[in-house]
Amino acid sequence: MEVVKGTTRRVIVIKSPDKHIFDEAIFLVNDAALREGGVTSEDIIRQAQEVAERYVRCHIRKKRLPDLPAPVFAAIGAAITGLIWFISYYFA
Repeated sequence: MEVVKGTTRRVIVIKSPDKHIFDEAIFLVNDAALREGGVTSEDIIRQAQEVAERYVRCHIRKKRLPDLPAPVFAAIGAAITGLIWFISYYFA
């Protein structure tokens, strides 16, 4: 992480439409891109949205297991263990 001291930076803050996931994303705009021109505000917003989408796709994984209480997982594990024991005892 870079610490900026004594420098004025242009910042874009994008508020999330769904506060359940995140509150806001903060982007520091490259001053050289603004000075050289050719970059519109639409370009900046589009690139910020692309970066946010890429981050979510790469870092936020879908849950593989449902949100069940721990006793349910314990009962499922016990049932599987019992089934394996039954099969190995009676069919071995």
